Amino acid sequence: MGLSKAEILKELRSNRVRFLRLQFTDVLGLNKNVEVPESQFEKALDGEILFDGSSIEGFARADESDMLLKPDYATFAIFPDILEDPARGRVARLICDVAQPDGTPFEGDPRQALKRQIAALQALGYDGLYAGPEPEFFLFLRDREGLPTTATHDDAGYFDLAPLDKGEEARRDMVNVLTAMGFEIEGAHHEVAPGQHEIDFRYADALTTADRITTFKFVVKRVALLHNLHATFMPKPIVGLHGSGMHIHLSLFKNGENAFYDPGAEYQLSVTARRFIAGLLEHAPALLALTNPLVNSYKRLTPGFEAPTNVAWSVSTRTAMIRVPARRGVGTRAELRTPDPSANPYLALAAILAAGLDGLRQGLEPPPPIRRDIAEMSVRDRRRHRIKELPGTLRQALDALERDPVIQEALGRPIYRHFLKAKRLEWEDYRVTVHPWELERYLIKY
Repeated sequence: MGLSKAEILKELRSNRVRFLRLQFTDVLGLNKNVEVPESQFEKALDGEILFDGSSIEGFARADESDMLLKPDYATFAIFPDILEDPARGRVARLICDVAQPDGTPFEGDPRQALKRQIAALQALGYDGLYAGPEPEFFLFLRDREGLPTTATHDDAGYFDLAPLDKGEEARRDMVNVLTAMGFEIEGAHHEVAPGQHEIDFRYADALTTADRITTFKFVVKRVALLHNLHATFMPKPIVGLHGSGMHIHLSLFKNGENAFYDPGAEYQLSVTARRFIAGLLEHAPALLALTNPLVNSYKRLTPGFEAPTNVAWSVSTRTAMIRVPARRGVGTRAELRTPDPSANPYLALAAILAAGLDGLRQGLEPPPPIRRDIAEMSVRDRRRHRIKELPGTLRQALDALERDPVIQEALGRPIYRHFLKAKRLEWEDYRVTVHPWELERYLIKY
């Protein structure tokens, strides 16, 4: 439960907060906010702040632009002084739902899309979907003008220890800020590629997790800037190196217990777990459009870099799209390894939940789990195990989304139509652009 309006006002006064950010995301997952001064705090808490929705990606046309920001009191947080200069006034934030001027929910709001899927799950008798993300990112140096480069500050690798450098210092400051804002950090470490890092935070219900991912991205980028570094959640910024993923650990709870666990079943996975996994596999091609939404996302999903390229699940190998970690009991979960941190967390989790729900409703059963490294399997073996390839480009993923009414319905018509249009334009822009690789390869030769 969050604080009440009166309690938030008291916190704002006692901490001498002078500005309140009302935060939301557009359809592409970019953080947006309207900032109000002290004189507007009560109005903001009452959900009476209007903004121009026609200026936000995927929201409204100019003739229906006025929209309201309805704050979720449970998301109240005061930014630590390291992020904001206290001399100019302390800053707090609330994450908001977007509403029409009459107060009804706006169907094009990504947060509302996730809420609709959560309600559909609860209508089936479940407490909710719990999700634990593992977001990765790169820290790059800035040039003399302050612009980002792709030069890193280290040559370290997975879990390496190194002398103090900007990356290590920045990562510690990120953890300190996140902890001060209520995160329970479970671990922070250097990742496989030079300049690559990962900070893991405790799982929570799907809505809280999506809110935290948006906060996490803001904090990481802001702290990096304070260290004269650039943090990027671009999935594959450097050719030949591992890309950044955002594996998501998933489990359903019912009556306070993990509904994925059945001690008497094969692999101790319940019927619910198997059917949920089957739903994810069934809708995997369309899911990728939401969990891996950039042209660049598919340069991470290539063989040889620990990223999945096939529709399969496993209780052992990490090359599968879905892996079930060894822990059982309350910790029983499915790890979805395809997503990357460029995804809009609200839309990604809404689509994931819709896919799993379809598996439950239809009583789908997954094929037997894969026990071998898929990359080493022959074509015949893959066919025998019913292993299909995931989309290899954004265009293929969008084609799959257009064929998948379940995922379309989960997004809602306004979000689906705008998302598809924006991403088709992105692909077409990429397709017709002449890239440096082409010039290096062909300009002299032909």
